Amino acid sequence: MSQIILEAKAVSKYFHDPITVQVLNDINFTINRGDFVSVIGKSGCGKSTLLYILSTMDTDYEGEILIDGLSMKNKKEADLARVRNEKIGFVFQFHYLLNEFSVLKNVMLPGLKLGKYSEQEIEHRAYEKLKILGIESEALKKPNQVSGGQKQRIAIARALINDPLIIMGDEPTGNLDKKNGEIVFNIFKELAELYNQSLLIVTHDQEFAQNTHRIIEMEDGRIISL
Repeated sequence: MSQIILEAKAVSKYFHDPITVQVLNDINFTINRGDFVSVIGKSGCGKSTLLYILSTMDTDYEGEILIDGLSMKNKKEADLARVRNEKIGFVFQFHYLLNEFSVLKNVMLPGLKLGKYSEQEIEHRAYEKLKILGIESEALKKPNQVSGGQKQRIAIARALINDPLIIMGDEPTGNLDKKNGEIVFNIFKELAELYNQSLLIVTHDQEFAQNTHRIIEMEDGRIISL
């Protein structure tokens, strides 16, 4: 029996400014441990809106989101923040690394925030993640001293630091050239297949999507194929 990590049940979303517009319509799907799933669709189809709801950052929706079997409905913001930090790793189009800190410290930050392990243990774990991604030699550099492709790998290491149940990505290869885009794709594939990591990636890149385990295609706020 596959373990369900994330489930969307009858999720709908409306914007009310200035008129009411439905942006998501009855979204239902599940993601299991080790699934590598891409979400595709034209701009404005609701992909990013859906990702914000699934990641608990947007709580104004109808229906239900379950993460690790627990409903996210009516949870306090402090509880949602803990779910985000503990169970979800984020990789965005822009890496949002802090230049005042070393690469290693950037990777450690979500671990320090969670406070589950000692600083020494978090540092050890951060090195391990950088090693998996082949960039441990850059650990003591500042982010502005490494390349764009390396920055995105650092962002992935940071997303992994708390051993999340799922990594969510919003166009994580959108800012990269073809070669670095392929490197990031191969890292995601390896995470899913070697480490049983679940991934949900919103992308415009058809080639990226075609090579994931499963494609969720959206159109006008609905899922048209799973």
